[in-house]
Amino acid sequence: MAQFVCNLEEKAPALVSAAVTYSKPRLATFWYYAKVELVPPTAAEIPTATQSLKKIINSAETGSFKQLTIKEAILNGLVATEVWM
Repeated sequence: MAQFVCNLEEKAPALVSAAVTYSKPRLATFWYYAKVELVPPTAAEIPTATQSLKKIINSAETGSFKQLTIKEAILNGLVATEVWM
């Protein structure tokens, strides 16, 4: 057990250094996209969202969603799934 602790003590700085080196570019990429994608909606974007919601409700009432192509329906389903998650 003492041997393990001594080995860990010797190798810990190298392991931490390797972890930091590995993580830095990935975290930089994450923060780059997080600053844009994870921002709450602004006041200017809310009217656009309400218009989109009205379009969806109108589509459900009139049945115009039945005229979508397969590709459009699949894309809409994927977007809805992503928003739901």
